[in-house]
This record gives sequence, C-alpha cells and structure tokens, in this order.
Amino acid sequence: MNGKSARLAERRERLVAQAAAQRTALAQNMEPWRAPLALADQGVAALRYVGHHPAWLAGAVLAVAALRPKRLGRGLGLVWGAWQFGRRLLRR
Repeated sequence: MNGKSARLAERRERLVAQAAAQRTALAQNMEPWRAPLALADQGVAALRYVGHHPAWLAGAVLAVAALRPKRLGRGLGLVWGAWQFGRRLLRR
C-alpha cells in the first residue's frame, strides 16, 4: 500500500469505530423510550385496524346505543372526535 491508501484505511477504521460508538450511545439513549414507543405503535396499529374495518366501530356504537341511549350523544361526539384525530394522525 502506498501512503495515501494507508491513510485512507486508517481513516476508515477510525470512522467505523466512531460509528459503532455512536450506535451504542444511541441505543443507550433510546432505551427509556422503548416501552412508550411500543405502546404508541400498538395504538397506531389499532387505529389502522379500525380504519380498515369500520363495521366494528359501527357495531360498537350500536351496542352502546342499545345499552345507554341517554349518553349516546356525548359518546358519539367523543368517538367522532377520536376518529377524526386518528385519521389526521395517520395521514402524516
């Protein structure tokens, strides 16, 4: 190897070692976020499922309507707001 190739090989080794250290540091910094991000991921998956199967949502609303008609208006407003929020969230 000539001098330039040797310098490039040394630089590459330093960069590879630096990248490995950065990956380790990132993994340590992200560890506290693992559980909250997993929960958020499950929530997004649930919203996608409901979005692809709206009949389940309609059935749930009808079941609530049959059981508690007095609270239906407030509950439908809450469900509608959650539905719209979920749709906006998934569009991004």
